[in-house]
Amino acid sequence: MQPAMLSSEEVFNRYIKPRIWIKNYDEGVPPDVDIKYFPLYEILDEAVRRYPNRNAQIFMGRRISYKVIGDHSDRLAHAFREMGIGKGDVVALHMPNSPSYTIAFFAALKVGAIVSPMNPLYTPREITFQIKSSSSRILVTTNILYKNAEQALKDIKVERVIVAGIEDYISPLLRPLARLRLKMPKISYGNKILRFSDLVRSYSPSTYREKIDPLEDVAALMYTGGTTGVPKGAKILHGNIVANLQQIKPLYDVIRKKRSVEGPMRFIGILPWYHIYGLIVVMLYSIYDGGTVIVFPRPDIEGLMKSVEKYRAHVLHGVPTLYNAIINHPKVDKYKLNTLLFCISGAAPLPIEVAKRFETKTGAVLREGYGLTETAVVTHVNPLYGRSKLGSIGLPIPSTYAAIADLERPILLPPGAIGEIVISGPQVMKGYTVEDENRDAFFTAHGLKWFRTGDIGYMDEEGYFYVLDRKKEMIKYKGYSVYPREIEEVLMMHECVKEAAVVGIPAPDVGEIPKAFIVLKSECRNKVKESDILKWVEDKLAPYKRPRAVEFREELPKSPVGKILRRVLRDEEMKKLSLGK
Repeated sequence: MQPAMLSSEEVFNRYIKPRIWIKNYDEGVPPDVDIKYFPLYEILDEAVRRYPNRNAQIFMGRRISYKVIGDHSDRLAHAFREMGIGKGDVVALHMPNSPSYTIAFFAALKVGAIVSPMNPLYTPREITFQIKSSSSRILVTTNILYKNAEQALKDIKVERVIVAGIEDYISPLLRPLARLRLKMPKISYGNKILRFSDLVRSYSPSTYREKIDPLEDVAALMYTGGTTGVPKGAKILHGNIVANLQQIKPLYDVIRKKRSVEGPMRFIGILPWYHIYGLIVVMLYSIYDGGTVIVFPRPDIEGLMKSVEKYRAHVLHGVPTLYNAIINHPKVDKYKLNTLLFCISGAAPLPIEVAKRFETKTGAVLREGYGLTETAVVTHVNPLYGRSKLGSIGLPIPSTYAAIADLERPILLPPGAIGEIVISGPQVMKGYTVEDENRDAFFTAHGLKWFRTGDIGYMDEEGYFYVLDRKKEMIKYKGYSVYPREIEEVLMMHECVKEAAVVGIPAPDVGEIPKAFIVLKSECRNKVKESDILKWVEDKLAPYKRPRAVEFREELPKSPVGKILRRVLRDEEMKKLSLGK
């Protein structure tokens, strides 16, 4: 019988149940890990107990120990409790990568609160949306971002705003210079607006830990577009995250054994921690593994290369545009990058030439992986020393089932068949905050609950998975997820815009760029220019979401029921590219 003729039951029994991919695992990687469930805050408590004086983070040259991170989070947790924050309350984090971020994250977890991270690039409108949607009671931000937060709080109220100084954890000798260079805003502190450093200094460390059910209690409310373009919260359980940490540990064990690594691993922390990719595989995994993170509050390619050489870093997680930027940097040959051992690329397809050139320059293992916000986070990765297939997202990690499903029906498809990538495993989220989304996102088949990823792809006969396209029309710009509908809604706020559609246009250096197609109201035609629209959206969308091009049209393509057909617009653009126009 040909695979194409197999029933869903036969596909499951022949390929998925036995997990045909495990035979291609690196030596030492088990099919399953013995997952132990516990509250996420315990990984920091354990690291403080075992390695109190070890460097947890290096921030702008200053070394911060696990003991300090633990102590300061205990103090902030005490402050949270005094404010009445407890189990199930939401604390919003509007911060760049920093020790303050880690401290606030764990302080919230220790009192049983849920953390809702948000992009530090968000405009006031976007901050307002997430605070309102998540019902956050506390907003933790930083002085360098305070202006946008202050503007947002004119439209939405929270009980307290806690402002961390970006300079709080750098050398005291450098703080005055940092304040001068960064042009810190004037902030009127009082009963509602509190200084992070004052709370850490004035409260004693609390040993209180809220009782947590890891398989029921939410640790993080991560905002994503899900299966539509409207951002919504994905409820990530304590158990989802601690499971994924244990699932990816065997990969590090392989590296340690193969490269004879002794002592703590050193991570480059350039991926943003508001995004689940950086949050879990860098900030949280480094703590779980007792490692040290060199923390970057903003992207800095030369600074990254300097830090790899200075601190002899081992691990780099990034997106394709990061690796492309490194290999094309004019000073790449100036720095010694050969201490890098383990590099993973995710969030967008990794170009084959980029992977080859990066490995040649560094000697590191660079492998493409895959995961989603909803799977907290890793589901696939290519073997590190076994057979890696360029262009593939790799094999499902231990204790994970993956398959290809029919786009509409709850049936599994055989190797080679194109359909939707679906995942079943302990890292899969509890669900979306929007219940209507959950009906479309999950289905049950063959005794397992499957999550629909929204990505179209296939599995080959050896269990390697490939992504071909996205089921929905999310745009990937520099690894960021950009949702056309959100941009369209902002464009429709313009007094001259009658209709708008946004699609992603391939761009080699950044992945895709958002391009807007606009139909103007009759009274505005020939009066509004492309530059007018691009300027108008600047204070309404984060930089990575803004359209990079605008095309005015008399009308937009529509279906018989009047739905704007984005795919037609994209197909037209792809045709132009193929013709070289």
